[in-house]
Amino acid sequence: MSDAYAFADVDPVAVVLAWLAEHPRVTEVLGGPGRVSGAREAPWPHLRVALGPGGGLGDLAWLSEPEVTLEVYGDPGGWPGPAALSRILKVCAVAAAELPDVAPSNRRPVVSGIRPSGVLLESPLETGQPRWVMGLLVTLHPHPETS
Repeated sequence: MSDAYAFADVDPVAVVLAWLAEHPRVTEVLGGPGRVSGAREAPWPHLRVALGPGGGLGDLAWLSEPEVTLEVYGDPGGWPGPAALSRILKVCAVAAAELPDVAPSNRRPVVSGIRPSGVLLESPLETGQPRWVMGLLVTLHPHPETS
């Protein structure tokens, strides 16, 4: 018998964040480790992974496709520039798209697809701090051993 409530424990942000925080290309493009989290914080540049406004919850039993937002922040002083931040965000999105090719471990949710939900957007903060944003639709379901 499966546990339908296992669906409630599927956290797309945690899965994507953990993957990107350990990804060597992401670490390289951001300039070192410790630059991926769920918060807007130094060191810069920094990738924030958060729940996005879109996506779908399917039938609330198994498969869902929530949106995860990737935000790359530059230094409040304005560096790196727009082209560099755009490139960083694209590298992070490509790295995230590799997640469905990796076998799930430690009973983490199974990710079967990742695709962009819209466009890559330059969206500086009101303070002028540079920020680039994009959404990813993450198709996933509970690990079979947890359901």
